[in-house]
Amino acid sequence: MSSFFSTKMFSLSTVVLLLQLFTINLRTTDAQVGMCYGTFGDNLPPANEVVSLYQENCIKKMRLFDPKPDILHALKDSNIELILGVPNIDLQQLATFPDEAITWVQNNVLDFLPNVRIKYVAVGNEVNPAVGDTYKVAKYVLPAIQNIYKAIRAKGLQEQIKVTTAIDMTMLGNTYPPSQASFRADVKSYIEPIIGYLVYANAPLLANVYPYYGYSTSPDDVSLSYALFTSADVVVTDGEYKYQNLFDAVLDSVHAAIDNTKIGYVEVIVSESGWPSDGGFGASDDNAKTYLEGLFRRAKTGSPRRPSKPTEIYVFSMFDENQKNPEIEKHWGVFHPNKEKKFPIGC
Repeated sequence: MSSFFSTKMFSLSTVVLLLQLFTINLRTTDAQVGMCYGTFGDNLPPANEVVSLYQENCIKKMRLFDPKPDILHALKDSNIELILGVPNIDLQQLATFPDEAITWVQNNVLDFLPNVRIKYVAVGNEVNPAVGDTYKVAKYVLPAIQNIYKAIRAKGLQEQIKVTTAIDMTMLGNTYPPSQASFRADVKSYIEPIIGYLVYANAPLLANVYPYYGYSTSPDDVSLSYALFTSADVVVTDGEYKYQNLFDAVLDSVHAAIDNTKIGYVEVIVSESGWPSDGGFGASDDNAKTYLEGLFRRAKTGSPRRPSKPTEIYVFSMFDENQKNPEIEKHWGVFHPNKEKKFPIGC
């Protein structure tokens, strides 16, 4: 009987330990990581259920890419901090007509304060003045930022709500070593005035950091362990800075590019980062889980170049989104659309 009892106790303790190991690595109360709430799916839960899912799993920060009224209403009294996005399609109107910016702020910000904790307004996402489809709206980004900022400042809220933008990371030219990073010559006339505004307004810059693409496009040059936060050794030495993961190297490239403009200090917030579970090279449940475990650990600290405070990070994305293309874009969710956890995340 004693033999059976001891075996039974060992079995139970082992199960408890395994359960702890399975859940502890993505504990949101430790890391304070936010989640991006994308809505390109025809099978996603209603907004009030999504907000409840954030609360049940102690996810205290959300990035919303455009001001959907149902989501903003659902966020009332939730105590979730919000990055509220201005879609690229709205930039021209907000830049050209200051009254439109005033109306936008009234309808999407002021009408929801103080019950919704809007922390940042992100004016435009990944606009590039030199390449791609967004170059047509690039000239409107800074004027739209300024008009939104003025409307917020007119209500005395400029310290409470910071107005910024999320940059296109391909605007970085040389990024190796990170300390030598700079913005490409053909985008400096676009990005440097934005940095000047951010310094003036004491606002952060948003950057979407995706080691997955560094690995998947150059697997011969970027090891999987370096991309997944699992490298046992330093991979890149850059003077006094040492890098064991690609995330920090990319983030510090942004820090250095800003510093190398000599305009002034700007904090960088990682407004998107994640790893797909399907749909492309290196995309799997195991790799996504490993990356998120590393990202949650990393969120508790700073980067080698900016070690003094933890990096604010938003995971992309809350759900798989079945209406996105190409296929790789459908599989970034931490939750399935039926609200089941794809990975062990929680309080």
